[in-house]
Amino acid sequence: MMNLKHNIVVVALLLVSCAHASQQDTGQAEKPGFEAEKQAELPKQELTEQVLYEYLLSEMALQRGQPELAAQLYLKLANSTRDPRVARYAAHLAFETRQMDKAMEAFNLWLEIEPNSLLAKQALATLLISGGKLDEARPHLLSLLAATTENVGNIFMRISPMIASYPDKSAAFNLLRELAQPYPRVAEARWALAQVAEAAGKHELALEEARQAYALRPEWDSAVLLNAQLLQGVAPQQALTLLKNYLESYPDTKEVRLFYARALMEQKQNREARAEFQRLLNAYPDNADLAFAVGLLSLDMGELDRGEKELQQALTNRKKDENVVYYYLGQLSEAKKQDKAAMQNYSKVKDGEYNFSARLRMAYLTNKLGKLDEARQLLHKTVAKNNQQRVQLAMVEAQILRDAKQFESAYQVLMLGLEKLPNQPDLMYEAAMLADKAGKHDVFEKMMRKLIEIDPGNAQAYNALGYGLLERNERVPEAMKLVEKAYQLAPEDVGIIDSMGFGYYRLGNLPKSLEYLRRAYAANPDPEIAAHLGEVLWAQGEKEQAKKMWSDALKANPDSTVLQVVIKKFTP
Repeated sequence: MMNLKHNIVVVALLLVSCAHASQQDTGQAEKPGFEAEKQAELPKQELTEQVLYEYLLSEMALQRGQPELAAQLYLKLANSTRDPRVARYAAHLAFETRQMDKAMEAFNLWLEIEPNSLLAKQALATLLISGGKLDEARPHLLSLLAATTENVGNIFMRISPMIASYPDKSAAFNLLRELAQPYPRVAEARWALAQVAEAAGKHELALEEARQAYALRPEWDSAVLLNAQLLQGVAPQQALTLLKNYLESYPDTKEVRLFYARALMEQKQNREARAEFQRLLNAYPDNADLAFAVGLLSLDMGELDRGEKELQQALTNRKKDENVVYYYLGQLSEAKKQDKAAMQNYSKVKDGEYNFSARLRMAYLTNKLGKLDEARQLLHKTVAKNNQQRVQLAMVEAQILRDAKQFESAYQVLMLGLEKLPNQPDLMYEAAMLADKAGKHDVFEKMMRKLIEIDPGNAQAYNALGYGLLERNERVPEAMKLVEKAYQLAPEDVGIIDSMGFGYYRLGNLPKSLEYLRRAYAANPDPEIAAHLGEVLWAQGEKEQAKKMWSDALKANPDSTVLQVVIKKFTP
């Protein structure tokens, strides 16, 4: 305690500084705005050596990185001085260091010293709720609302997030409904209750409360946004109409217009969405996200030149991640069949979530130029960050090899992938299909049966195995059962519908076969389906109709091997 009296003035100033610091540190809870509270009458505390000593110990603990100890020391000082500022600071430190018992003691002391403090009541209620003590928080919240003669709505806006965060959503709803019941004409109370009701699964009640909040304050953007959010899932067009009408009265409300634009996108009303994003972009020309959204919508609508200009605008102001913009510029260049420009754009995607996809597209375009080996090297140099990407790399490499008719090499790539990722369903399926194509029917069947065992809900595996047997005209009844299982799992899958038709053809049930094949061809005029349908028509004696079916399909698909084979078989 050397030089204690000599430094007494300095330390007194530090003590005042501490009080100010406590106000700043807890200011986060004050920002939304209780009206400024009158300063409580402070105790006439003499600055004794003991008080000074305890204060210095507290500060030293903070200086030495021991906030837990500092909180305990400040709480002791608050008890001895009865100074609300010190109690408040002790409570803040205890809460920040997760000493909940000490925090509760400090908050209760603060409220005991300042029983009319709205901040103290809210702080204590917050602590109780975060500690799962909803019932204990209730009287403090009721007292908080009752003590407020003005700006009750403001208090509801402040307390509703902490109530909404309570894990038991029904209990949170019941509490907020009790708090809101005396205030039927307070829009914020209805708004808060609507949010908690939705979280509790009471959608209709949430909608009604949101409507009431909007009716009480029709100019309030938060009210119209909540109404639109609640309507989106059940009546999306009604939500759009609500937003549109609001914007006619309040056209400069940015958040509502942005929500409206996104809602239009969700409803696939891209032209209208682009107009809204463009209006926002006109008001905020430096906003790269808006320019990017307008560009993507133009790209989606096929207006490629305009989309390119808008994406370039997003790129120019350098406020949007360049990697993302260059990726979509690459997509746009591909759509314009400008493969060289696409490669250049993709090569500029150096990092981020689109880097991997950009490299896959570069490999595809490189292979398209006839540079198969370079494309494979690009894939080999691409670093996969997870198993999903490892699968994609193997699948893409196998695909470009398959396209080059190098089926055995494609098969080996997939088998190597399966060595690293055993039983991976996608790799196993593709490897099995290549084995079948290479005439390794026993390997194909073994792999498909293993895949069915691993993934019994895999409709494509049942269909592939069943169709493979049907195509070779082997074990037809067993094959048909497999295809029927696939049909049960995916009755709208066109390929499976085609297999059903082909299966009935193998069983000799031509009318049933035609029923399925015509349904499949109507959904997708695929050359293989046309080949099957023509074959059944031929078997029924409708040979001219079959020839026309094959001829028309071949004109549309001149490179179809399956059509060429079936035509040669029946009309040599």
